[in-house]
Amino acid sequence: MSRFDDAIHRFDEANAEDPIMETVDGEDLPKELVYSRRMSARLDRFAPDASETVKLAARAQHIRRWEVPRETYPEGRAGYLKWRTDLYKRHGDIAAGILHDVGYDDETMARVRTLLRKRGLKTDPDVQLMEDVICLVFLQHYFHDFARKHDEEKLISIVQKTWKKMTERAHGAALQLDYAPEDLGVIQKALQSA
Repeated sequence: MSRFDDAIHRFDEANAEDPIMETVDGEDLPKELVYSRRMSARLDRFAPDASETVKLAARAQHIRRWEVPRETYPEGRAGYLKWRTDLYKRHGDIAAGILHDVGYDDETMARVRTLLRKRGLKTDPDVQLMEDVICLVFLQHYFHDFARKHDEEKLISIVQKTWKKMTERAHGAALQLDYAPEDLGVIQKALQSA
């Protein structure tokens, strides 16, 4: 097994411990394992020539996220941003530990940390690629359930914010996704009023 395959396997082992389940094709699977596989699959379709560090970071994007629930931070935007920032660091630390264990060098570990912390969005092509993939995975797999919990005004705002984070190429990919009619209607309204 290559060190890349070993790292992916260990990321998956870590995420397979998630006690929160998601049903996929009738099978209950650990939620973060599902998410990490979706990240890798989307990256492979969107940018098959992505660097090894991007592929590693994509698979480790939410590694062991369930261990730090959102509810452990204060409500509101400031609490959310602090939670998210702390998670970026935590994901980077966990991923770097695994990468070290399978034989990656300090430079690779540092690069994966940078990608997971989203440092250089809009200026670093690899960080932007990660963001594009994150947004596409959200739109394809999570937007529908998210939309059922929020009013249209909030959804339009979320779509517009998501769209601003993405490249034109990712916009094109997002418009090719298969949406429920009601979700597509919200997305179209958001883009028309942007």
